[in-house]
Amino acid sequence: MDRVVVLIDNSYLSKILKKFYNEVSINLLLFSDNLCIGCNRIQTYIYDSMPYQSGIPTFDERRRYSRKDKYINAIKKLDRFTVKLGRCQKNKEGEFIQKGVDVEFALDLTELSNSKTIDKAIIVSGDSDFVPAVKRANKLGTITQNVYHPQQFSYHLRDICRENRIIDQQLIDNSLLY
Repeated sequence: MDRVVVLIDNSYLSKILKKFYNEVSINLLLFSDNLCIGCNRIQTYIYDSMPYQSGIPTFDERRRYSRKDKYINAIKKLDRFTVKLGRCQKNKEGEFIQKGVDVEFALDLTELSNSKTIDKAIIVSGDSDFVPAVKRANKLGTITQNVYHPQQFSYHLRDICRENRIIDQQLIDNSLLY
């Protein structure tokens, strides 16, 4: 039975759930286990960042931060889940961007592949920034699978992964929080 890790770009997954599934709440443990049917899920990694807070946080900033903190703490309590947090900063255009998240993701994928801890990495993301790490994992013999939504994904990431799976209504329905 393959030893599998699931690496979830939570910003990507959240955007997919918001844009295509009416912001439905999913159970990340069920979601992760549904991706690993027939395999031995040894760990799920969640990559995210806390919301931006200014020097003197506004009421909305504090509220968003508090909600996200509760969410992250709930994930940390799940069996075989690890949360890796980057930071959120405001760029010159006033947009909020995550920093450090992609590097953590890439480091974990390459380290796990290099150590031969895993046979397969399931990558829930639509970010082509992960392509070099996926290439390295492939070279090291790790089976890589990209899990993505067909209307929002990276062709480059999808094509470099050895396997692909689409996030569809059935996967979401089988992973609902209720």
